[in-house]
Formats: sequence, C-alpha cells, structure tokens
Amino acid sequence: MVEKIKGSDKPWLKSYKLGPYPLKKTLEPYPKIPVYKFLDDSADAYPGQVAVEYLGKRMNYLELRQHVDRLANALAGLGVKKGDRVATILPNCPQFIMTDFAVLKTGAALVTFRPLHKFLDLEYEIGESGAETVVCSDEALDLVRSIKAKTKLKNIIVTSPMDYAAQEPDVKEVPGAYQFKDLIAEHEPRPPQVDIDPVEDLAYLSFTGGATGVPKGVMITHYNRACNIRQALWLFEPLWPGMKGKAAAEVVVPLFHAFGHFGVQAGIALGMRGLLVSDPRDTDQIIRLMKENRPMLIYVVPTHLMKIAERKVGRLPVMFFSGAAPLPEEVFEAIKRDIMMPVTEGYGLTECGPMTHANLSTFSKITGFAPKETPGIGLPIPDTEVKIVDLDTGEELGAGESGEIVVRGPQTMKGYWPTPGSGLDNGWLHTGDIGRMDEDGYFVLTDRIKDMANISGYKVYTTEVDQVLFKCPGVAMAAAVAIPDPERPGSERIKAFITPKEECKGKLSADDIIAYCKDRLPAVAVPKYVEFRDELPLTVTEKIFKRALREEEIKKMKEQGVLE
Repeated sequence: MVEKIKGSDKPWLKSYKLGPYPLKKTLEPYPKIPVYKFLDDSADAYPGQVAVEYLGKRMNYLELRQHVDRLANALAGLGVKKGDRVATILPNCPQFIMTDFAVLKTGAALVTFRPLHKFLDLEYEIGESGAETVVCSDEALDLVRSIKAKTKLKNIIVTSPMDYAAQEPDVKEVPGAYQFKDLIAEHEPRPPQVDIDPVEDLAYLSFTGGATGVPKGVMITHYNRACNIRQALWLFEPLWPGMKGKAAAEVVVPLFHAFGHFGVQAGIALGMRGLLVSDPRDTDQIIRLMKENRPMLIYVVPTHLMKIAERKVGRLPVMFFSGAAPLPEEVFEAIKRDIMMPVTEGYGLTECGPMTHANLSTFSKITGFAPKETPGIGLPIPDTEVKIVDLDTGEELGAGESGEIVVRGPQTMKGYWPTPGSGLDNGWLHTGDIGRMDEDGYFVLTDRIKDMANISGYKVYTTEVDQVLFKCPGVAMAAAVAIPDPERPGSERIKAFITPKEECKGKLSADDIIAYCKDRLPAVAVPKYVEFRDELPLTVTEKIFKRALREEEIKKMKEQGVLE
C-alpha cells in the first residue's frame, strides 16, 4: 500500500509556478529589517510616484515619507519611545498609513482598533495594551475621552477622515487633544534615531480571538511582518519589472483588519499606486475606482465581490485577491463571467503575519497563461510549513483527509501578549480551522473548530455574545449560534437561543434581547434572531450543545426552502 502524501512532504513545491514562470522554492535568508524600510526604499526609488490616492487627492512617495517623518518626530516629542504601544482608531484614510510607519520609526508598536468598537471592548483592550497615546478620528473622540481615565492614555491625537481629501475642512482646535495636521505642520521631517532589533522588537499588537475564540493580543515583530511582505511579493516576482513604481492596487478591505493593513504595505513595498477606498461598504466608490484606474490588484472580502457581481460591471483587466472568509463558488463564477478574470483566494490569520496561503492556479491568469484552476485557498507560500492533523490524536493526516490546519513559518507571531511563545507548540500554530490538502499541495478550507461566526468577512466569537446574553436581565441560559445567511452565500448570521428565568417567562421579548445587545456589542455581533426555549440541549458534560442547535436550525431552514 502506497503511503499518502503529507504536508511534511511539501508537495506544493512542485506547483510553484506563475503561469509559465517558475517561482523560487525558498526565500531564505530573509533580510532582518524594520518594516518602515519598505517605505523608505520606495520613496528613494520612486519619489514622484503616487503612493496614496484618496477621495480625489494624491500624495506621492516622497511626500508620504516626509509626513511620516514629521509625525514620528512629533510622537517622540510627546514621549513615545521604543517599547511603547500607540493605538489607532481610524477608518480607511491616509492618516492610518502615516501613523503606521511613524509609530514604527519611534520604536513603538502599533495597536489597531476598529472604529465600531464598543466602550467595554475598547477600555479592556487599550488597557491591556498599556497604550499611552492614541490617534483617532473625530467620530471616535467622545468614546476615547470616556475611557481615558480608566486607562493609561495620556495623549489623544485627533483627525478628520477628510483632512487629506480633495475638499479639506478647516482644522479646529479640540480641547484636550492634539490635531493631527497641526503636529505634521509644526515638526520637521527628522524622525528619532532608534536601534531596532527586527527579530525581537514588536511592530504590531493586534487583538483578536484568532484560533482561540478569546480576544488576545497577537505580537508581530518587524521580522515577522517583513518576512510575510517578502513572501507576498514572491507571488508577483516574474512581473516585478512591469509593476514596480508603475502598477496600481485598490484596497477595499478596512485597514484596521490585518488583511487590509498588509495589502497596503505589500503595495508600498513595490512602489505601487495605492487607491484607498474610504468606505468599504460603498460599492459605487469601489466600482468607480476600478473603472477609472484599472488597478492591477484589488484587495476584497467575499461580501464585496457579491455586491460587485450584482452590478454587472463588465470586462476589466483587474485581479481580485480575496481573503478573510471562504469564497463561495457561485460568487467566484459570477465574477469570472462578468469581469472575465478569476478571483484569487488566500488564507491566513492575524497570528500568521497574516498570510500563509495563496492560490497560484487562479492568480496565474494575470500572466495571460493559466493552468487548470484548482479551487480553494491554494498553496502555502515559501518557507511556510503546513500540516493537516487529526483532531483527536494530533497525528498528521494524508492528502484528501480533513483535519485541523497547523502552520509554522518565519511570519508566525512571537506569541500572545505579553508572553513570547504563548499560543505556539514548538513554533506551530493550531489555526482552529478544518481543511484538506490534495496531492499537488493545494488546500481547501472546509470548516471551523470553534463556534466562530463569519459575518461579511468579520470574525465574530459567539462566546463573547454569550457573555452579554447571560448578563441580560431575565436570562437563565443562553447560546449564540452562527447560522447561514441565505441572502449572502458564505456569510452567516447570529441567532440567540434563550431560556428565560422562571419569573420572566412570557415577559421577555426578542426586542428586549436585541436592544440589550446593541448597547454592548459591535453591530456585526448583534443577534438577528432570538428564539425562546424551555431548555437548551446539553452535552454529557453539561455544556450547552451548540452544534446540535446549529444543525437543527440548518435542517429547519432547508425544510422551509430558505436554504438549499
């Protein structure tokens, strides 16, 4: 009997081709450089190339670096130093990019938060990070002020998302805060000279549930991110002569998301023209930028593709790179029929830099020559080890067998904050995702271990929803379960199952539950449906049996014809 090929055999190496072009099997040794060197190198090589285009205004690479250096100088003047953490609460805007590189030039680490953060989430996570400085939008200012006394925050820097748009508003004085544009204007482009140890020093601290289902701070070093950027650029290496300092990339994904953040940095490393979508929910803006600029690459999540497919855009020479959630086959086919280009799917986690896989079979279309398309998340990128292991025994499985995806590579995190090595098993990360590999080394993502909901590209942890539900007055038992969203293939909704306290039976309504959650959870995590039951199913160990609830709900949806 022939033994099955396993991940430890690295069968993907034989598939390392971009169309007719062979790709390197390894990129070692990786340069030990600070992440901001990618910007500095592109500013030296392509000073006049547009670095960021945002709401009608352009900024070239030389101007971007000057703004970054001025801000780094200003941050140092406010006391930001090596080893500190600086928080951002910003939507997609040039200020995010400036803050990113400026913070790194001070030797501090960047901690990104989504603008939709609720009071308790932000208070906890900023408190955990120990950040003393925050750069926020004017819309988030009241929220930041409300938590300042409960955290170590000392400096608040505020900006309007329109400050670097074609129609700039007047800069107004804000009591108790520094204006972003004032700091830029008042300081020379002389960043502090800081000795960075790329292998040890943190570049990013990102709070995520990741593979654990519980929010933790993911520690990414300069070396982790620089390696991952180099791994991503490997995809395009045969095309570099036509890309460097010339091509454009449109970033639709929110920058506070690891995928969007990483996409911008990879583009900057190649000196590409960055087209920044101000509102990822604005499909009109996304399509307008596509048609006007014909970007070579567009970074999206499947929900964006669903909306684009509905518009019947027509043939365009663009390549979508989709991540953050599994891509439904029908959406892939709809885009391919309309745009006449396949979508390239990738995979990764915040803990992995964030990229571990990319589908070369579809991406090869960019060369004008493509092999047979293989669906799924694709191949592990160079120097990334991947295994499929049995959920019960931990034993490595062979091609075609489903198990947990386990990864290791130079991009893998330093550990969970604040302990190096935590969350890793001899460098291996258990992703919590179920997948399988074929004999050519292509991977498919099939399921999740944890009760994690995927809502329009956002990962929502139902355990967090449970905690809020249990605090709701009148609730005895509760379970938040992810169920398929029939209106958005590949996306999910949250349904809450509630057992009321005896004295509250008949008095507690679904509206009460939803209203309570709206005040305490991000909008994407608020249950869309509520069902009251006398009791909830339990496992033999007396845990709420969520899987049974989900399977029951899916069966009911199919019987009702809502779900195929």
